[in-house]
Amino acid sequence: MSHNSFGHLFRVTTWGESHGPALGCVVDGCPPRLEISEAEIQTWMDKRKPGQSKYTTQRQEPDQVRILSGVMEENGKLLTTGTPISLMIENIDQRSKDYGEIKSRYRPGHADLTYDAKYGIRDYRGGGRSSARETAARVAAGAIARKVIPNIEIIGAMIQIGDLRIDPNVTWDQATINSNAFFCPDPNAVDQWAEYLDKIRKAGSSIGAVIEVRAKGVPAGLGAPIYAKLDQDICSNFMSINAVKGVEIGDGFKTAELTGEENADQIRIGKDGQPEFLSNHAGGILGGISSGQEIVARFVVKPTSSILTPRQSINSAGEEVDVMTKGRHDPCVGIRAVPIGEAMMALTLADHHLRHKAQCG
Repeated sequence: MSHNSFGHLFRVTTWGESHGPALGCVVDGCPPRLEISEAEIQTWMDKRKPGQSKYTTQRQEPDQVRILSGVMEENGKLLTTGTPISLMIENIDQRSKDYGEIKSRYRPGHADLTYDAKYGIRDYRGGGRSSARETAARVAAGAIARKVIPNIEIIGAMIQIGDLRIDPNVTWDQATINSNAFFCPDPNAVDQWAEYLDKIRKAGSSIGAVIEVRAKGVPAGLGAPIYAKLDQDICSNFMSINAVKGVEIGDGFKTAELTGEENADQIRIGKDGQPEFLSNHAGGILGGISSGQEIVARFVVKPTSSILTPRQSINSAGEEVDVMTKGRHDPCVGIRAVPIGEAMMALTLADHHLRHKAQCG
């Protein structure tokens, strides 16, 4: 299987399967002499790991990260050396027997059928490489990427679950985001969301969500016209996250409803003598290049395909069957997609930061 790497100067290759002994990544291109530790990486891993509430899969994985290469100790600090950094996360709570019944059956909404069509073999135990378990490695790599982009703050939140949506332009409380199980920025919506998802969960079903990721402190100039647009790479990397079916930058699809006068982000000279935008419909990116404004991007996550309700499908023998997926699954994968979205934003910005320095100094 090819295409397990992304990025140019800051490049990440992930490896491992959902039900293998371990998974991880190799980060290539990290600048030397950055201070890093397993504890720092673990802070971000703990935001994503399963089993933290009744609203996520009850698979119990500590997601403990080990740094295997690319660092050395100096004066009591662990510093990057500029060589490839290898990170490993052991799997300790696999239950492959939960997937025995679907060994030859194609689960609707999953990659089972397409994997067989492409490779002639698939890992039915949790989906193998197609499992969202792979994203644990991306979050670990994202922790290193944050060290490469100084003074940039990245924060993600879930702004919609099912048909319940908040207005992040009205309510975006960062303290609230980290104090509830949904990464919801609106304290008034949390109880309603909990009641709603409880019904979905108890019914053995699932629901989709929309995640918004913001990056503050991004300097003007990241990205390049045509084939290296910053928003192009943000969209590409978000789309690589499991279950993501759409991405938008700034006002996104809502810009279809705006006139040219409404959509154009007007510019004046601020008190500090620097350009000051009067709005941010473009989401902080113009012509594929960061404008210095806050970058705002959103992605939509489909409902988890693993549900208890029988669905019509076929098996590898070409027979029509019904499939009911057992095992431990997220009733809304959007919850754990929040730290993954943050990581992918960090990885994209780190790569473009190094590319910008390489060309423009």
